[in-house]
Amino acid sequence: MLDDTQDTGARTNTTHHAGAGAYPSGIQGDGVHDNTHPPYPRDGALGTTTRDAGARTSGADADVRAAGGLDPAGAIVAQANEAPTAERPVEGVVQVLSPRQVPLGGLRALEVRRTLPHRDRSFVGAWCFVDHYGPERGVGMDVPPHPHTGLQTVSWLFEGAIEHHDSGGAHAVVRPGEVNLMTSGHGIVHSEVSTPGTETLHGVQLWVALPDVTRDGDRAFEHHAPECVPLPSGQGSALVFIGELRGVAGSPIVTHTPLLGAELRLDAGARVTLDVDEGFEHGILVDTGTVTLDGARLERGDLGCVDEGRATLTLDVGDEPARVILLGGTPFEEEIVMWWNFIGRSHDEIVALREQWETHSERFGEVVGYEGKTVGDLVAHLLDQDVRVLVDVRLTPLSRKPGLSKTKLAAALRAAGIEY
Repeated sequence: MLDDTQDTGARTNTTHHAGAGAYPSGIQGDGVHDNTHPPYPRDGALGTTTRDAGARTSGADADVRAAGGLDPAGAIVAQANEAPTAERPVEGVVQVLSPRQVPLGGLRALEVRRTLPHRDRSFVGAWCFVDHYGPERGVGMDVPPHPHTGLQTVSWLFEGAIEHHDSGGAHAVVRPGEVNLMTSGHGIVHSEVSTPGTETLHGVQLWVALPDVTRDGDRAFEHHAPECVPLPSGQGSALVFIGELRGVAGSPIVTHTPLLGAELRLDAGARVTLDVDEGFEHGILVDTGTVTLDGARLERGDLGCVDEGRATLTLDVGDEPARVILLGGTPFEEEIVMWWNFIGRSHDEIVALREQWETHSERFGEVVGYEGKTVGDLVAHLLDQDVRVLVDVRLTPLSRKPGLSKTKLAAALRAAGIEY
């Protein structure tokens, strides 16, 4: 689920690999990691079920449902019949998304907390997938070669190390405080395995949707070790791994839409005001401690989101130090179809991608150097567990504006005296 970062020594070094294939790793999915095999889209049938009128996944019933699971290659995807993730209403302009727990892998699965995609929000900028996991002791990661299209994966660790191989020839190890970004372009395959010396895994796995104009471009792989710099207030520090945090630092990592990604380490009791780009949407993901974002309390694992138009964000830290991930970007206005490890623009495109992967198309290339579970072993396990599900529904695009979710619709109807 994580990209591996190369060990270049100095934390300011940047490694870029582009060519026949390199790309981001990460937990795979439409919106959830689970242990089921993803429904297979066919002509005229199936895929992700829509979560509701405001969901960011799609489907037949108005409930929160997403297609997906653990694919034969060990990648993670959205699960059918997924339980809704809670959204806590708050005063003002902060949307608080609470995570849902999703197991990544087999019987001793790594539990991840997923906040995007969410039935009430699909994106923060072009960030379309947010998984937060650990600290987990004694639970390793072994994700065999699996494909991606139409996205960038961003891997960021707090603890542990993960080895990455991809079909573009990149071989690296992701380490704490260093970012690996993989661009799938037209298609890529990669694997992720925790290193033998890793006793604890703790980090985030993120996806970025590529815009239509570049989503069929070249594969690429980049590594960057940002410097930890003090915040202007003197009440914490930042590692900016994507984009630029005004007045703090910037990153040389290449993105295809304007983005921001940073780890903030905040002192206990601090009040920190950040200068941010008014044209960006922003999200604050809490890793440790508790934080109040412009009056909205965020617990561990929560993602607090604000729309564009804000020049500052104010964070009030609780009695213990806090660590958060700050995400941002210009609103992503395109609709996408997300299924398993693929991001496309239509149901038919996803069907074609799935068929190309299963017929070993040259589109994705091959990974050299992976040592771990075999795809065959995983397929046999999945079949034994009878988890290959088929969902008779067409995939529906996810868009920036979620519309009226089932939860909000039910509340509105009850308020009007109408049973729902």
